[in-house]
Amino acid sequence: MSKVVRALVSVSDKKGVLDLGKRLAKLGVEILSTGGTARALREASVPVRDVSDFTGFPEMLDGRVKTLHPRVHGGILGRPTEEHRRQMSEHGIDAIDLVVVNLYPFRETVARGASFEEVIENIDIGGPAMVRSAAKNHERVAVVVDPGDYERVLGEIEGAGEISPALRFELCRKAFAHTAAYDGAIASYLAALPKKEQS
Repeated sequence: MSKVVRALVSVSDKKGVLDLGKRLAKLGVEILSTGGTARALREASVPVRDVSDFTGFPEMLDGRVKTLHPRVHGGILGRPTEEHRRQMSEHGIDAIDLVVVNLYPFRETVARGASFEEVIENIDIGGPAMVRSAAKNHERVAVVVDPGDYERVLGEIEGAGEISPALRFELCRKAFAHTAAYDGAIASYLAALPKKEQS
């Protein structure tokens, strides 16, 4: 197991995130965050480091590009091998041990009858990429997509400073199911639309 030193927290569903942030900060975990999540945590007096500061690259393209960066994905995907550690050190990549991400509310946006343009803007790109990266590397990283799992994760960190392999694997399976369902919802929505003329 590996100690949780750094967490990336970026959520659309803010339920429980303030308590999560406060308890992680109390444990000395560095919290990286973006946009509205970072603002909410700061307003609750939780110390936060912007992902743009972590990557050295600003959020851009109306927020479409925030976390798609080698320092984020290298930090998540790096394994505890000598070669990975060497490459991460060479490129100034710090390890990320915990990824707490839930995705843009695509299904909810469709359900309220939003326009096609708004629905498309609610297709999350960076979120699923981080979730899948963390789930793939569950050997070292824990990924949390459900606020209902915050208490269990915090309990293990508070008790041992780390998250057990059994819980990391359980969270990995849940994460892949989550992104699969999300992509399925997008595919179903698009399949139900009339064909568009090619321009």
